[in-house]
Amino acid sequence: MDTDLVNRAQNGDQEAFADLITMFAIPLRKAAYGVLRDMDLAEDATQRAVIAIWRDLTRLRDPHSFGPWSYRILLRECYAQRRWWRRSSSPPVDPAATEGVVGDALPDVVLRDQLERGFARLSMEHRAVIVLYRQLGLSLAEVAEAQAIPVGTVKSRLHRAMQELRSALEADLRPARPGREAAEVSR
Repeated sequence: MDTDLVNRAQNGDQEAFADLITMFAIPLRKAAYGVLRDMDLAEDATQRAVIAIWRDLTRLRDPHSFGPWSYRILLRECYAQRRWWRRSSSPPVDPAATEGVVGDALPDVVLRDQLERGFARLSMEHRAVIVLYRQLGLSLAEVAEAQAIPVGTVKSRLHRAMQELRSALEADLRPARPGREAAEVSR
């Protein structure tokens, strides 16, 4: 992390802040989408987080902690977006889920769909740990700092999240047991 850039941004240098946000824009968006699983909500959460980061930047004590600190703000915005969405009347439609499937891409789409359904079953806290650690490559200490929880809690959440994801995927792969109606039809 370029601490000089963070220090300049903390002193009101808008160009330095723009450079910081440019460096973090894609990882922030990826994290928001990973937690919320909806592109529109993720974009809104990311935009709100950028505003909050600018507003609160002078409160950041350690410029080396800018990354985890910004993810903490982003996660707070993601949780707020999820609460807002639950109160809204209709669920959002993810444009990525409505794209057409062509030829050999079908196996990839099926696998992605299975993973998506399994991931959607996880709590937001579990999704956040997986996204920050596995997808963005943050260290356990950085994930802990981003979520304001101890490293041990990060480890247990990560372990539990992976177990739940594995169980969800295995459950989807098991053939459905025929119900009573299916048994009666076969007679």
